[in-house]
Amino acid sequence: MLLIGVDVGGTFTDLVVSDTDENAVLIHKVPTTAEDPSIGAIDGIRELCRRNAIDPGSVDHVFHGTTIATNAVLEYDGARTGMITNKGYRDILHIGRHQRPQNYSIMQDIPWQNQPLVRRRHRKVVGGRLVPPRGEELEPLDEEGVREAARELRDEGVDAIVVCFLFSYIDPRHEDRAKEIVLEEYPEAFVTTSASVTPQFREFERFTTAAMNAFIGPKVRHYVNNFAGRLRETKVEGTLHIMGSNGGVATANMVAERPVLTLLSGPAAGVLGGAKAASIAGRDRLITFDVGGTSADIGIVIDGRFSEATARDTWIGGYPVMVPMTDINTIGAGGGSIAYVDDGGAFRVGPQSAGSRPGPAAYGHGGERPTVTDANVVLGRLDKDNFLGGEMALDETAAHRVIGELSSKLGLDKHETASGVLTILNSNMTNAIRASTVQKGLDPRAFALVAFGGAGPLHGAEVAEMLNIPEVIVPPHPGITSATGLLTTDLKYDQIKTEFMVQGAVDTAKLDTDFNALEKSLLAQYGADGLQANEVDLVRSGDLRYVGQGYELRVEFPAGTIDDAALEKVWAGFHEQHEAGYGHHFPDNPIEIVNIRLTGSGEMPKIGNPRAVTGGSLDDARVRVGTCVFRVGGALAEFDTAYYDRAKLPVDQSFSGPAVILQQDATTVVPPGWFATLEPGDNIILTHEAKS
Repeated sequence: MLLIGVDVGGTFTDLVVSDTDENAVLIHKVPTTAEDPSIGAIDGIRELCRRNAIDPGSVDHVFHGTTIATNAVLEYDGARTGMITNKGYRDILHIGRHQRPQNYSIMQDIPWQNQPLVRRRHRKVVGGRLVPPRGEELEPLDEEGVREAARELRDEGVDAIVVCFLFSYIDPRHEDRAKEIVLEEYPEAFVTTSASVTPQFREFERFTTAAMNAFIGPKVRHYVNNFAGRLRETKVEGTLHIMGSNGGVATANMVAERPVLTLLSGPAAGVLGGAKAASIAGRDRLITFDVGGTSADIGIVIDGRFSEATARDTWIGGYPVMVPMTDINTIGAGGGSIAYVDDGGAFRVGPQSAGSRPGPAAYGHGGERPTVTDANVVLGRLDKDNFLGGEMALDETAAHRVIGELSSKLGLDKHETASGVLTILNSNMTNAIRASTVQKGLDPRAFALVAFGGAGPLHGAEVAEMLNIPEVIVPPHPGITSATGLLTTDLKYDQIKTEFMVQGAVDTAKLDTDFNALEKSLLAQYGADGLQANEVDLVRSGDLRYVGQGYELRVEFPAGTIDDAALEKVWAGFHEQHEAGYGHHFPDNPIEIVNIRLTGSGEMPKIGNPRAVTGGSLDDARVRVGTCVFRVGGALAEFDTAYYDRAKLPVDQSFSGPAVILQQDATTVVPPGWFATLEPGDNIILTHEAKS
C-alpha cells in the first residue's frame, strides 16, 4: 500500500511516501507557493513520483496538513461574513466577556473588536427563543424574519452566513430550520450553525467559533476542492484526508463543512511525528520542538499521549476557539525570522519572516533583510554546497552582506551579531518551552527534546542546554517529520453535549442516554465515511470542575453503564488531575459535570518503523573539516569542525562536537561539549555524555 503525506509550511512543503508493503520511505521538499499552496504541493507529488518511478495511480491514500485555515485567521483574510441571531444579542461577538486580554493595558488590541469576524452591519436579528433546561420554545422562530435577513445579506454581497441562537446547544431545531431557509434564499452561500460546529455552552465562544468557521469556510472549501481536483489531474485516485487540530484526520467532505477543525493542522501532525520517532528510541516523556522557516511549535507528550488544550487555552489569533485541539504553543521563530533593530534601539528577531520568497538573503532570491538562516551561514553551521542535499546552493556572500549591515547598526562584529541573532531566537524558543512546561507544573529536565523541522536540529542542543534538558532526539528525517506524522494517525471525530450535573444529584440514566445518543451520531458519521462500528474505538470523557469554578478539566469516563461506582472513579480522576495541575485539590467540595464528550478513532493505514540501520564509519561519513563559531564560557571562538554525511555515520558510536551533520532535509549542529550517537532505529541522540 502506498501512502503520501503532504505538509505545507510557510517556507517549504514537505512530502513523504511510505510503501507499507516494503517498509520503504522516500522524502522530498519543495518551496511553498504562497499564492496557492496546492500548486507547490501537487508539483511536489509529481516530482516525487517521477524521480522514483511511482505510478500516481498506485497511490492509495493522501494525507494532507494545511495552514490555509490558520493563515486566513492570522492574516484576517477570510470571507465577507453575515450573521443571523436572536433579537437583543446582535453584539455578543463584539462585547465578549468584558475580560480584557491584558488587564492593565490601556492601549491593547482586542481582535474580536478591531478585526471582527462579522461586521456589525452584517449581523441581523430575528425573533424566536428556546430556553433551558430542556430547550422549551418560549417564542417560535420568525421564519419570515430569517428569510428577509438572508435576502438582505445576499444583497449586501456576503459570501458566508453563520446562524447563532441562544441555547442551541440544548436543542438546535431553530438553527437548523434557519439554515434551511437561508439556503433556499441564497444557495450559493457557505452556511453554518453554531450547534453543528460546537454544541456547548458559553455563547461568546460558541458564536465566535461558528463565525470563524464561516469566515474561513469559502477559502478552505475552495482550497480543498482545488487540491482534490489537481490530485485527480495528476492521476492520483487515492482517498484524501486532511489533518485536524485534534490529532486525527478527517475526510475532505468533513473539512469542507467544518474547516475550523483544521486550525493548527500542520503543528498537530508534527507532535505525532515527533512522538513516533521518540517511541522507537524508547522515550515517552517528550517536548516536541518543531522549528520551520516561519514558526516554532512546542508540544508535550507524556506516556506516549499528547496533551489537549483546555477551553481557557484555545485561542487562534486572539479569538477564542472551542474545538478539540492539541495543546501546542506557537511563536514566530524560525529559519526565516528577520533580525532587526526596532525604533527604540532594541535588537530583535522575529516574529516577521522572510518566508520562501524572497526568503533569507542566502537563498539567492533577492532577500535583503538578515535572517536566522543568514546568521547560521555566517557562523559556518550551514554548508553552502550541501543544503537540501545539494539541490540548493546557499549564497554566502549575500548572507555576510546582510549580517554585516546589521552589525554596523549594532556596533558589533559579524560573528557577535550572528551569534546574537541565534541567542535571541533560542531565548524566545526557550521561553515558549517554559510556558508549556514550568508554568504548568512540569519539569523540562524530566523530558527529552525531540528536535525536528528544517531548523529544529540546528538549534535543539543549545535550547536544551538553556533548559538543562538532558538529551535531544533528532528523527531520521527531521525536516519532514510533520509529513511523517500525517501517516501515524487515525480518522478521528469528536462529539460533545453540555450537561450541568452536580455530584450527589447526577441523573445517571440521562447520562447513559446522552452518551448513547453521541455514540449513535458518531458511528453514523463513520458509516458515511465507509467504516463499520467494529472498526471504530470510542473513548468517553467529560469536562468537570468544582462548583463555582470558571473552567474545567478533562476526565476520562469508564465505558459501559454509568452508575455510582463508575462516577466514583470519575470524581477520583478529577481530584487527581486537579492536584497534578494546581498542586492541591478539595476532596469535600462538590464536583460539577459540565460537558460529556465522545471521541472516535477509525484505524487508518500507517507508516512502519524505520528499517534498522547498519551505518559506516566516521572516516567514511566525514565530508570535510571547516570552521564554525560557537560561544563557550561566555566568549566566541572558532573551532575546527567536522561535517558528516548522516547516511554514512556508524551505529552506536558516540562522537564529540563540535560537529555538523548533513542530510537532505535538515542540518544538525552538535556544539562543543555535546556528543552525538546514531541509534539502530535511525534516531540521532545528542547528550552531554558519550554513550558507553
